[in-house]
Amino acid sequence: MKYEIREGDTPDAYFTFYGGAREFIHYRGQEAIIHGPAETGKTISALFKLHICACKYPGASLVIVRKTLASTYSTVLMTFQKKVLHDGAPVRAFGGEKAEWFDYTNGSRIWMAGLDKSSKVLSSEYDIVYVNQAEELTLEDWETLTTRTTGRAGNMPYAQTIGDCNPAAPSHWIYHRESLRLFYSRHTENPALYDQETGEITEQGKRTMAVLQALTGVRRTRLLDGKSAQAEGVVYADWDESVHFIYAGSVPPLRRFVAAQDWGYTHPGVLGVWGLDGDGRMYLVAQVYHTKKNINWWIERAQELNQEFEIEAFACDPSEPSYIDQYRAAGLNAVPAFNRVSPGIDAVQQRLKIADDGKPRLFVVRDALRRPDEALKAQKEPYATEQEFAGYIYSNSVTKEQPVKELDDGMDMTRYAVAHVDNLGQDGWRDTEFLKI
Repeated sequence: MKYEIREGDTPDAYFTFYGGAREFIHYRGQEAIIHGPAETGKTISALFKLHICACKYPGASLVIVRKTLASTYSTVLMTFQKKVLHDGAPVRAFGGEKAEWFDYTNGSRIWMAGLDKSSKVLSSEYDIVYVNQAEELTLEDWETLTTRTTGRAGNMPYAQTIGDCNPAAPSHWIYHRESLRLFYSRHTENPALYDQETGEITEQGKRTMAVLQALTGVRRTRLLDGKSAQAEGVVYADWDESVHFIYAGSVPPLRRFVAAQDWGYTHPGVLGVWGLDGDGRMYLVAQVYHTKKNINWWIERAQELNQEFEIEAFACDPSEPSYIDQYRAAGLNAVPAFNRVSPGIDAVQQRLKIADDGKPRLFVVRDALRRPDEALKAQKEPYATEQEFAGYIYSNSVTKEQPVKELDDGMDMTRYAVAHVDNLGQDGWRDTEFLKI
């Protein structure tokens, strides 16, 4: 990588871009997003565009944004530091391991920001605002950012709001915004996966494609095929990230806390803490979502959360009564959860609906995840409860009797929590599955 970039130089002289990525980095229109399947090089292409502009235009003011600031640290910030910057780059980071900004020797600066802590973003003007995983944003978020790319910040000849995204539901605003130019990125255009001269798949490509080809359902359609898709027969059709997936700063004072536990080892175990406000609305404020952990590990996590939130009860999957006993022996108020699936789903569906006051009665808080499971991330599987909603489907989309029993661990945990809060099964009915033990 060379850094003596001059006006008139082309980005391809310093980092080779292909296909949709090449069109994207040369585009100078006001709004642009590069989209397509997972692992096509969308993020690194956008980051190199910012880096090249910072080098090429002295005094440029640029910003890297995600929905939440915390989510930048282990994702886009790591990619920027490890794959774009390297020894010799005319850059100095400020803020330690969690860098707040990068200063270039020519006076350019690249900021790191999250929309949940957006004072710096909203109070300043930029030449380019780059949004990592733009599918996480609402239309209001995006339009707010477009007002900050005025071009008055530095010496660039153009200003842009740009982003990258994986495919989302067909109704997503990204596919319906007339002022937004979309550029499509393909696996075959990523030189890490396919040799651009011979067209042959690389060893890394074989490993990556094997992971993506193992996906099923709507996740396969989106992440492998790169198509916008909505799962047929989705259970929670009312789930809307722009409504139900909220910032921690939007959570009102909470009066009490309950927890729910879905056991797992090969499949993920999920422990969620739900806070209730004065109107009885539920907020998932903390969650642990992990594979290959034994009961002692889960007890430690539950005790940590109990100390933090003073949880009044742990509604646990009744299929493992010995685990419930061990929770109780550890001083946790564990109870067998109500486990009739259909009534539990109905209760969750009712909470997802918009009430008369214009709000639903169930929310998931962003950055509630504790101790992320890196193995699940690498496998492109859900690693947090909110990621299961889109792919949670009925086995028969006509009869809608039972959901498919896969990638549903967070959904089971949510059902247990809602059933407990809504007092399902408290009228003398006892869970027949638990009685069989």
